[in-house]
Amino acid sequence: MPRVIAPSMLSADFGQLERDCRMVNRSVAGWFHLDVMDGLFVPNISFGFPVCEAIARVAKKPLDAHLMIVEPWNYVARFARLGVQYLSFHYEACSDRRLRSTIRLVRDCGMRVGVAVNPETPAECLIPWLRHIDYVVVMGVHPGYSGQQYIPETTEKVAVLGEMIATLDADCFIEVDGGVSTRNIAELERLGAGVFVAGSAAFAAERPLAAIRALRDA
Repeated sequence: MPRVIAPSMLSADFGQLERDCRMVNRSVAGWFHLDVMDGLFVPNISFGFPVCEAIARVAKKPLDAHLMIVEPWNYVARFARLGVQYLSFHYEACSDRRLRSTIRLVRDCGMRVGVAVNPETPAECLIPWLRHIDYVVVMGVHPGYSGQQYIPETTEKVAVLGEMIATLDADCFIEVDGGVSTRNIAELERLGAGVFVAGSAAFAAERPLAAIRALRDA
């Protein structure tokens, strides 16, 4: 798949949210990324449906929601009604039974389904699921806060996942969330990643449009 940059709206200026949404619309970014945190699964609270709805009203590109929450199955239908096209939830938040039923629920609601894994979770745990999902979200930082340093071991995890997907002939892609920069994005893409979440790398830049383009072209 062509490289997709998905700016994380968690790093936007919430006092100028519409302005920042319109900037993403004008940019070469492919998606809007929505980091939803509940203060339980991760030690931080980000934003809920009112902010997601405000973004959805302005966004002219696909919405990619990443649920860092407990009991994600309770909110799947509401994100579908919001117009989200890609929805991921965490492997660590579910039992095997819940993982299976939530994958099915996301699909039944008409969205592409992804499973996210924390830095400490081995890639191999996803082997039984790769043929049943559309994408894997590999966390390049510990979930909960933007602006963290990239965890170097993420690169090897992407390589392992890329090999597993190829071996299983699974129809799914890899998204990397956290610590993506012009220094590592080309290597991650070479190893099999296709979607890259950019938080501070985009919004903290002096020229966000140029920063997003640099990530797309690096």
